[in-house]
Amino acid sequence: MSANVILGGGITGLAAGIALKYPIFEAENYPGGICSSYYLRPNQENRLYFPPEDENAYRFEFGGGHWIFGADTELLKFIESFSKVKRYERKSSVYFPNMDIYVPYPIQNHLSYLPKHITDSIIEELNNESEKVISTLSDWLLANFGKTLCDLFFFPFHELYTAGLYKKIIPQDQFKSPIDKNLIMRGLKGDKTLVGYNAFFYYPANGLNELVHNMADKSEILFNQRAEEIDIKNKKIIYNNRTTIEYKKIYSTIPLNVMIALCQIELNMLADPYTSVLVLNIGAQRGVRCPDDHWIYLPQSYAGFHRVGFYSNVDTSFLPKNVRKNDSHISIYVERSFNSGYKISKEELEIYKMQVVKELQDWGFIKEVEVIDATWIEYAYTWTWVESTWRSEALIALKENNIYQIGRYGRWKFQGIAESIRDGLRARKYEDNLTL
Repeated sequence: MSANVILGGGITGLAAGIALKYPIFEAENYPGGICSSYYLRPNQENRLYFPPEDENAYRFEFGGGHWIFGADTELLKFIESFSKVKRYERKSSVYFPNMDIYVPYPIQNHLSYLPKHITDSIIEELNNESEKVISTLSDWLLANFGKTLCDLFFFPFHELYTAGLYKKIIPQDQFKSPIDKNLIMRGLKGDKTLVGYNAFFYYPANGLNELVHNMADKSEILFNQRAEEIDIKNKKIIYNNRTTIEYKKIYSTIPLNVMIALCQIELNMLADPYTSVLVLNIGAQRGVRCPDDHWIYLPQSYAGFHRVGFYSNVDTSFLPKNVRKNDSHISIYVERSFNSGYKISKEELEIYKMQVVKELQDWGFIKEVEVIDATWIEYAYTWTWVESTWRSEALIALKENNIYQIGRYGRWKFQGIAESIRDGLRARKYEDNLTL
């Protein structure tokens, strides 16, 4: 008997399962995907998927810090029906190790933190109105922020963040680099108004695990069920254990390029690129120069990472219970991007771990490390080649076979947890409108 099914038990798939009441098939043995927490006791390597009773463990996340931004009142009410959340005011900076300068995010609104000769050049270029042809992300950055600020921050940061793709992909995620010349000028006079897509954010009081497990409890979810082939002609899904089910409709959170391959659909064009991210989760003694930011962006680092996040600066519940009150320890995540298809070897990983620890220690962020654990996010950020129609044609080709892509990777677009949940809740609407 054929049925409607959901592929993927991440945050989008769980929301779709709740909304549609269809079974969810999840490849892993836990729900939530990269939006999920795990725990490590100091000086131990075995991951725990639930907090130990004594709470003396570091809490980490598979994909680094996943904070909830962009949630309207209705969506926040839905989230809070599964887990209480706390509200936070963002504290984030750009850190220049070579100058040992912190500039609050977004950098363009806080130019007074930079040396005056650099600021003067940036302002002169920002006031130079000239027509520029924009096709790539690097073009867009240069046109909006000028050469000085691009050479200082935007270009080197995006070289790390996009693994070099910023010169070949279209402008996207522009809301991460807001442009308001009035705010830029006010920032020169010391205005510290919070702006940006994540100026305020939420996080479950007891961690993402509580949210995703409570959502999973309201869903019909089958674990260890990885789709390995989809026979679109006969409408069958073949799983890793060689079981086969017939389907009427599929709501898929599987990355768009993977889904096209599973269905053996030929589009006769180059697929859009993606970057993978290696996340290092670190629990350590707090260094004497550890910032109090929630996360910092880096235009340069010896080890090649572009962001350092401080879980426990957001909330001390990320720390073992016995050290939460004395400000002696820190829980950190470190992100480094790689080109699609790259596979890091065990030897490279061990060298990289040592480089990261040394660099963080040299900066005074950490002292002795108690735990360090790596997670690999194969599809972390998705991008679009200039003049590419691959994404739209892929979505259409799947829809023609009663397969509807939902979520961040299913639809090949950047969005956070809130929008991903919203995607799941309105999954049926994608049957009629692919551009929602």
